[in-house]
Amino acid sequence: MSDFPRAPLSVLVVDDLPDVAESVADLLTVCGHKVRTASCGTDALHAARLEAPDVVLLDIGLPGMSGWDVARRLRAQSTGKQPVVVAVTGYGTDRDRVCSADAGIDLHLTKPADPAQLTALLARVRGWLRPERSKGILPASIEAA
Repeated sequence: MSDFPRAPLSVLVVDDLPDVAESVADLLTVCGHKVRTASCGTDALHAARLEAPDVVLLDIGLPGMSGWDVARRLRAQSTGKQPVVVAVTGYGTDRDRVCSADAGIDLHLTKPADPAQLTALLARVRGWLRPERSKGILPASIEAA
């Protein structure tokens, strides 16, 4: 058993499709997490500045700026606490995954994301997330979610 409390995670869901963002937010809220949504990169960056999230679920095909650009800017603007950034996107080629890694995205999931996979992923993050977490590095166990 962990010495750390099982506090809810702060999750930022970024998707330009309101139905997608809200359904993911509803699922994660039911699981006990604190969830906010953003529909574009600018709103996501603003929300992250106001309150640094533990996890960002990020679509890549956003209006105005790509999810890859959002991830890069999130990494640059974060001081101290770095969020776990997970691409949840229709972009699923090997090249897309390389672009995600290059942008500082920790994990790349292809839509439609399995709700059980998302909740298991967040349970794992909650189990290991510590304030001293290194920038953009996930333990190997998270990738098996």
